[in-house]
Amino acid sequence: MKNAISGLGLAPDAAMVTFPIDMFLPDSDIAPLERRKREVYNGLTRWKSDFAQAAPGASAMLAVEGVGYEDALIKANNYLLTNLWGDGLPLWPATRERVEWILKGSVLPRTHVLGKFPPRGGVTTVETCAIALAMAGGRPEYLPVLLAAVDACLDPDANFEFMQATSAGPFPVIIVSGPIAKEIRLSSGFGCLGPDPQQPAGPGIGRALRLLQQNVGGALPGVGTMANYGSMRNVNLVFAEDEEGLPEGWQSHAAERHGYAPGTNSISLVFANGISNIRRRGAKKETPEEEALQGMHRMADCMRVPALGVLQGYEKGTPGILMIPRVVAHMMAALGWTKKSMREFLWQHTRIPLEQMRRNGSTSWMEIDANPVTRASMKLDPWPITLKPDNIVLIVAGGSHPTNSHWLQGMGPRVFGRVVRTPETFDRLLAAADRDLGCSADECRI
Repeated sequence: MKNAISGLGLAPDAAMVTFPIDMFLPDSDIAPLERRKREVYNGLTRWKSDFAQAAPGASAMLAVEGVGYEDALIKANNYLLTNLWGDGLPLWPATRERVEWILKGSVLPRTHVLGKFPPRGGVTTVETCAIALAMAGGRPEYLPVLLAAVDACLDPDANFEFMQATSAGPFPVIIVSGPIAKEIRLSSGFGCLGPDPQQPAGPGIGRALRLLQQNVGGALPGVGTMANYGSMRNVNLVFAEDEEGLPEGWQSHAAERHGYAPGTNSISLVFANGISNIRRRGAKKETPEEEALQGMHRMADCMRVPALGVLQGYEKGTPGILMIPRVVAHMMAALGWTKKSMREFLWQHTRIPLEQMRRNGSTSWMEIDANPVTRASMKLDPWPITLKPDNIVLIVAGGSHPTNSHWLQGMGPRVFGRVVRTPETFDRLLAAADRDLGCSADECRI
């Protein structure tokens, strides 16, 4: 309820008098309301918001004392958890000095407003993002990517208030393209979904976004978000597209989906609600052609499920993200496959017989869908999991091993792109990272 009234623009600490819902059903006894009427009167006439009394843009500083640094850090983390600001893992206190350091990564002023984080409607500024990144253990060179990701999440068409609150538990997937990915130590290879101590940016950025979703957006389990399971909701997913690993003639996702010029630092936001690993490679001595075709069929079979979350983006969104490593991309390209032909094959071979959709009740959900295009798809038999092949996101990323691919089930109205803006001093931030974390060049990595 507090999230709802805050999302409407009212004070988050508005006066409330709570009663069991049964009291307001027909023929119920409303005597308890009579007995507590004074609380209602006081709430209407005497309540004053603490938020209204605070100076605009000012943040209250909290003091935590201990007998030593470790004791103070423990007490700070306990305080954060007690106030429902933590996520269960240790956090860095967002000291003034640490936040100032993080803010060096932004081209925008700290007071620049990005929007309101639903469902609570907390106003989100550049400083708000810096605080979350500081708590998550991030660095200033991560801030440009986080700001672009937040801006994409708050796009009016993103339906983010639904994504935050729904029981399905979707989570943001941030795909980073351009040279900034390697510069900030974001992985596109082995273990790109994390963790990787040599490339730690992904979990830091994703965790900061999650803290914003919780602390500014109010997405607390069972309160602001009704996600039954909350999968992937600690650090979301933030990884880099393996642009260096693309076969000749294959465009990057950023260029293909968003039209960005090569070398543009950018992010792409997709909402997903599940991950499946697919055994792509053959087990015996198949010919390359046989192995490729069998692998394509296995991937299609995994994608061919009546996952009703895909209805969210049936027309303009994506049914999901198919990740293949560079070695597989080159094998497919050598056999004449392109991104376009792979998507068309998958689109054709993921169709579901309409009788199966009726049997499991999926057509009932289609009938009540707000989008007429989605409702009209009920006439298609077999039913394609998305309106057109181009909606399928195909990403080259992951370690150079041919056995597996990954399928991230989609759930969102669109795929959102944003250009990443870096400050003029960005080279200095990268040099400081090399000083703090060691050399990040390929020849320095294990």
